[in-house]
Parts: sequence; C-alpha cells; structure tokens
Amino acid sequence: MNEWDETTDVLVAGSGAGGVTGAYTAAREGLDVILIEATDKFGGTTAYSGGGGMWFPCNPVLLRAGTDDSIDDALEYYTAVVGDRTPKALQETYVRSGAPLIEYLESDELLKFTLLPWPDYFGKAPKARADGMRHIAAKPLKVAAAPALRELVRGPLDADRLGRPQPEDYFVGGRALVARFLAASEKYPHFSARRNTALTELVVDDGAVVGAIVETDGQRRAIRARRGVLLAAGGFEHNDDMRQRYGVPGNSRDTMGPSGNRGLAHLAAMAVGADTDLMDQAWWSPGLTHPDGTSAFALWFTGGIFVDDNGRRFVNESAAYDRLGREILAAMDAGTVTLPLWMIYDDAEDGVPPVKATNVSMVEPARYVDAGLWRTADTLEQLAAEIGVPPQNLVDTVTRFNEFVRRGSDDDFGRGDEPYDRAFSGGAPPLYPIERAPFHAAAFGVSDLGTKGGLRTDTGARVLDAADNVIAGLYAAGNTMAAPSGTVYPGGGNPIGTSMVFSHLAVLDMKEGVSHE
Repeated sequence: MNEWDETTDVLVAGSGAGGVTGAYTAAREGLDVILIEATDKFGGTTAYSGGGGMWFPCNPVLLRAGTDDSIDDALEYYTAVVGDRTPKALQETYVRSGAPLIEYLESDELLKFTLLPWPDYFGKAPKARADGMRHIAAKPLKVAAAPALRELVRGPLDADRLGRPQPEDYFVGGRALVARFLAASEKYPHFSARRNTALTELVVDDGAVVGAIVETDGQRRAIRARRGVLLAAGGFEHNDDMRQRYGVPGNSRDTMGPSGNRGLAHLAAMAVGADTDLMDQAWWSPGLTHPDGTSAFALWFTGGIFVDDNGRRFVNESAAYDRLGREILAAMDAGTVTLPLWMIYDDAEDGVPPVKATNVSMVEPARYVDAGLWRTADTLEQLAAEIGVPPQNLVDTVTRFNEFVRRGSDDDFGRGDEPYDRAFSGGAPPLYPIERAPFHAAAFGVSDLGTKGGLRTDTGARVLDAADNVIAGLYAAGNTMAAPSGTVYPGGGNPIGTSMVFSHLAVLDMKEGVSHE
C-alpha cells in the first residue's frame, strides 16, 4: 500500500461485546484505536441479548457473593462438555481468563457488573453448577447517564423487529454492556468509533496484516494499523450463500443476529490465508414462528410438548435451547421432523402458547391464527388432522405424557432431570398436563443466535493459517473466531464471554508485539 488515508495503532471491526472490549482495552492501554461498525447502530448481536450474560467462573462479582466454586472445577466441567473438538489450551485460556478480565474492568467506575444466576447447560456433567454462580451481567445503566447513546445502541429486538420505541429509562442486558463500554472508551481522546463502515479487505505487507480497506457509503478508505487488526464483527448468519456453502441449517430469515452479520470479516481474512473451523455450526434454539414468517429464539416453556411427523414426542422440551435446537436438527436429518414443528398444548392460557420468553414479543393472537400458525380443535383427533399427524399416535402420546405428569417423572426424555430444566418452574419438574379442551398447536421453526464458525486462532487470539502459522497483525474474537466451545453450548454467557476474553487478550498481545512502522 503506497498511500494510507489514515493511521492508527489498532483497528477493531465490530461493536458487539468483543469489539467494544477490545477497543476499550486499546484505549485504556494508551493505544490509538478506531472501532468500526458496518451498520448504523452499535452493539451487534450482544445488544439483542436480554440478559447480556457472561460465563466467567470465580470472577470478583461471584467471589463477593460467596461462591465456593473453583477455576479447576469450572475447567473440569467445561472440558468435559466440549471434549476434544477444540484445542484444550484454547478452552483453558477462556475459563481462566474471565475472572482477571472482570478484575481489570471493575477498576473503571463506568464498568459495573451484577449477579445473574443461570444454571450450566449440562447439569449431569462433572462439576456442573446448578446454582448459576458462574454467570454475571452488566448492571443496568441509566439512559440519562449516556443520552447520546440512546439512538446509537442497537435493540432491543422489539424496537428493530416490531418498531417499538427504545426504552427511555435504562440500558439493560446486552445494551447496558455495550453502552457502558462505549461511555468508558469515550473518556480517552485516542478512541474513535464509526458507524456505517465495513471492513472489506485486509492489506498485507511482507506476510503481515498492516491495515485494512474499509467502505463507508460506497467510499473506500485505507486505514493503516501499526499494531494490528482485530476482527470481532460477528458471524455470517445473514449471508445465505455462505450458510449454504458451509452447510449451516436454516436461513438468515430466522437468525437473531443483526443484518450486518454477513461474514465480510471472515471473507477478508480467508482471502489472506486464514484457516477456519466449525463453519457448519451455530448457537441454536427452537423458534416460535411469527406472522411475518420468521421463527425467533424462544425459551421458558410453561407447558406443551413437541411432536414429530408421526405425532410422537421426541425430545425434552425444557432442555437448554442449544441442546434442544440440535435435537430438532438431528430429527430433521433423520427424516422424522419437517418444519413447521408443532407444539401441542391445552387451553390453560386461553389458546396462547405457553412460551414466556419469545425474545421478539408476540403480536395479536388473531394474526397467528389467520396465518395458520396456531391451530385449534375440540379433540386431539381433530387437532391431529389439522397438523397432519396420525390421530391415534397423538392421543397416545398425550395420554402417556399426562401419566408422566401425574407421576412427576418423564420416563421417556427426562424432562426436569437437570437444574436448567427446572429454572423456570420454581425448582419443580416442568411437567404440565394437556387435558383442558380445546386443544392447540403452535408452529415452530429453528432459530439461531448467530453462527459460531470462524477463523482459527491461538490462545492470544492471533489468527492462524492452515499450517498453524500465525498471520502477523491479524486477530479474531467472538463469532468471527472459531468458537472454543466447539459443537456445544456449555452455559449461558459463553458467546459474549469468549468474545470479551479473546478481544482483550488480542489487544494485550498487540501492545507487547511488533509495531508495523
């Protein structure tokens, strides 16, 4: 590159949890940093998270609350769940780095965190925590404390999907995390954040990444990065061509990621030799299908059962959402489930599906009925005809399930056997009868929280090529990085937590590394 339009120490692509953590770290460590965001709002997928949780065992927030957990126990749990699918060193780096990161961040008065107990997602794995004491979140932030950010931080989902007004009182969940980092970063004069600016190419000199080409409103600019480029730009869930190429089930319509997550950072890195892994993977969930045709991430089922094409149960409906989503995908691969998938429930809630966390709010019930998404019949036999399954099978399935409810034990799929299953039922088995006519069926699809396949990195978040050589000057985190958790989702707050940890480590490595003068 003969001519640069701009020069900085660190260029960060993406403004979700990873991007803002990396940019904040750079600014605090005295580096010039430019944060770019491809869309018109900051926050990425993080800003859509209602909880905005982080899985950081033994961090100071948890220690102050009296946890008796240990890092070794947390590591035993995490590695038992993830297995050998990803490098053990990468797994250990994540588990051990969360607590020091929170200690580092809490020294800034603008970065405050609170308990958000959330059980681990594999309750029968060794050293799993049923009490949720590995999980924290950012404290809510008054909008009045950062009023300029109210219109700049993405979300909540209802604002973007349904046109609802943004909250005027507090940033909460993932929005609070992003807003706090942006407010904290703005204290430093060498921090700059830009929207509507996408990274489209990386510039390489003598084998090292020395900058990038970014595009704003069709105008291209070359930004030199003396210390390095951090790619924390989310996944490629909104790129249907890439989903098809790498075999990611579903389509962009049903993802919960923002529209800017098109994999541009992935493609730019691959063009300069970056290796990838887990490209067929995503963070899955069942999705309640809405009248606009989208199936959006849903959890907290206070009743209902899922049935396959034969009218039979096939899954623990109260399992952690990624596990449940993967079971649905497996049944689809086996040919026993086709979409829409149907949830069967009774009239205990006047025809509304027993789903308490739809993430995108339900609209008027009549719209679901008119769209054929909610079906009703006086008998189970009639309901079976409505959804195209064998009537006797559905009757037998509901009869058998109701007997499990009566006994308080699901002999078929263990619904309620793990702590997460009981997280929304006051600790009791989440077994509710289907006996009050009329009977109902609600359509579901498969949703995702974003893809989790991406660039392979070492423990310093340095991007690797196919021969395991470091590509100097190039770093990745979050859903642009191949997830340390591999093909599983160990616990709530893993996506945000890993993104923050490896972005932070990337910038610390840049600070100690070679400057490309």
